[in-house]
Amino acid sequence: MPEISNLESYPPVFWQLNGAPQSQISELKGYSMDDTTQDRVPANPVVDPIPVLDLQSLSLDKVGDVCKDWGLFRLVNHGIPLNLLSKLEDHAKKLFSLSFESKQALLTSPMSYFWGTPALTPSGTALRGALNINWLEGLNVPLSQLPQFHSEDPMLDCFRHLLEEYGKHLARIATTLFEAMAMNLNLGPKQSESKLEESTGFIRVYRYPPSGSMADEACGMIPHTDSSVLSIVNQDQVGGLEIFKDNKWLLVNPIPNTLLVHIGDMMQAISDDEYVSVQHRVRVNKEEERLSICYFVFPAEGSVIHSTKYKPFTYTDFQEQVQKDTKTLGYKVGLQRFKLH
Repeated sequence: MPEISNLESYPPVFWQLNGAPQSQISELKGYSMDDTTQDRVPANPVVDPIPVLDLQSLSLDKVGDVCKDWGLFRLVNHGIPLNLLSKLEDHAKKLFSLSFESKQALLTSPMSYFWGTPALTPSGTALRGALNINWLEGLNVPLSQLPQFHSEDPMLDCFRHLLEEYGKHLARIATTLFEAMAMNLNLGPKQSESKLEESTGFIRVYRYPPSGSMADEACGMIPHTDSSVLSIVNQDQVGGLEIFKDNKWLLVNPIPNTLLVHIGDMMQAISDDEYVSVQHRVRVNKEEERLSICYFVFPAEGSVIHSTKYKPFTYTDFQEQVQKDTKTLGYKVGLQRFKLH
C-alpha cells in the first residue's frame, strides 16, 4: 500500500488485503474493474463531454435532452457558498482520519458509519450479502433526523450544523430541478405530487482508500444505478467516477464548484422511461484517497408511481425488493423487477 500516515483510520480488511498474497484475496472476486469487456474512454481535460446546466437559467428543452440522452449533467450557479463546501469537505476528512474504532463509537444514530458496501438497510446499517467488497467507507446521514443528533465532540457538533446547512441547499436545488423536469415531461399536479419529498433526503459521505497493490482487484463501487429520484454529487479533485455511455465507460472529470446530478431509478419510472437512470461506477486511485459527498432524495412514503412501463409501486416496494435481491443474489436488479411484460 502507498505510504499512509494514518493507516489505523482505514477498515482493517483494506490494509490486510492490500498486503495479502493473491491466493488469499477471495473477498474481492465478485467483481473486478477489469472484468468488463467494454472499452474505457478517458476524459479529455480540455473538452469535457458531460452536458452542463445553469440552475439560474434552466432551459426546459435542454433539461429534457440531457436527461434522456445522458441521465447525468453538471450543474453550475447552484448557489452553495464555496466556503460551506470546503468546510464540509475538511470536516469529513478529519472525521475519516479518526481511528476505525473511534468512528464506530462516535458516529451513532441517526448517523451511521459503514464500510465495504454502499448497500444499507433502512436503519443505515451495512447490508451484508454482496458478492464482493467495495473499496469504500462512508457516513450515512438522514437529514430529517439530524436535529436528534447530539454530541459533546466539538468537531462532530460543527459537522452536524454544516450538514444541516448543506442539506437545505440540496433540497432547494433538487426541488427546482424536479419542477423543471416535471414541466418538461408535461406531468400534471397529480402525476408529480409527492414524487419528490424533501423529508426523505439523506447525505452519504464516501471515502475511497488508495488501492495500492490491489489496483487491479479493488473496486470503489461496482456498476449500479441509483434508486433515488435525483442524486446530487460533490466530488473532490481526485476523480474516479465513470458512467456507462454508448457501450463505453467514460471518466467524469472533477471540476471545481460544479455539482453532478444523476437521474435515479424513481425518476426513470416517473418519466415513463423517457429519462434514463445512469449506470455508473467508481475506480479507486492507486495512491490517493477520494472523497465524495452525495445527496439522495426519494418520493414521499406511500406515494404510488404509475407508469405504462411498470406495474404500480411505491419506493418502499422498490427498496424491499432491492434489499431482498442484494441478500439473495448479491446485487441489485432494480426496475426490471417491476417491468410490465
